[in-house]
This record gives sequence, C-alpha cells and structure tokens, in this order.
Amino acid sequence: MHMSETKLVVRYVETDQMGIVHHSNYFAWFEMGRTGYIKDMGVRYSDMEKKGVLLPLIESGCKYRSGAKYEDELVVQTRMVNLSPVKVQFNYQIIRDADGTLIAEGFTKHAFVNKELKPVNIRKKHPELWEILNRAID
Repeated sequence: MHMSETKLVVRYVETDQMGIVHHSNYFAWFEMGRTGYIKDMGVRYSDMEKKGVLLPLIESGCKYRSGAKYEDELVVQTRMVNLSPVKVQFNYQIIRDADGTLIAEGFTKHAFVNKELKPVNIRKKHPELWEILNRAID
C-alpha cells in the first residue's frame, strides 16, 4: 500500500489564543496530503477534473492526540485504504517531525461524481484512472 508524505510548517495564523493549532486546520492539511498522494500516483487533481471526475467529501473525522504549535514542522502521512468504483477513503496521520509525536489522525471519504454531481463508476468510465488508483492500494 502506497503512503505519501507531505511536509508543512505551522503558520502563526493557524494557531488560536492558546498558541495551539486550531482544529479546523487539520482538514485543510488532510486535503494537502490527499492532493500530494494523488500527484504521487502520476495524476493531478486538476487532470481528474478536466476528465470530468470530481471527488466531493461525503464523510470525515479526526482524532486530536497532541497539540501542534507555531513553527512546528509536521508531516502528513496519507494512505488510500478503501477503493471502490464509486468511492474512495483516505486515512491520515499528522506527525511532528522533530520528535515523532502523533498529533492527529483522521479520514476522509469521497464519491466519484461527474460535473453534474451524478455518481460515476470510475472503473467503467475512466479505466486508466481506475488502474492507477487500484495499483496504489494493492
């Protein structure tokens, strides 16, 4: 199973009054990880969209394990854990690079839809994309 790593540095604007990263930022970081994961597979999100394949979020979750602070260097580890012709799930772990502390872990589930937001069977409609994604999960 492929795992992608995306590095980031916590910006001041991402912290709250207590100096800890605000919980809302983790989902943006999950998106950064997912985009990097797909790019590592040889496909860009924008290329998928040009083919008429969109990935709206249908479910998400996050468990916060430890606080991250301003200027912490973090790594978003992303894995695709479930893939079907109509949906996909990614799991994430956010780790502080300096000491390996698990900061947060979460998941997002997405449907494959067309530009009219109708479900798409990616295996039938875009077999080349299916093959790329399917290889990553094996």
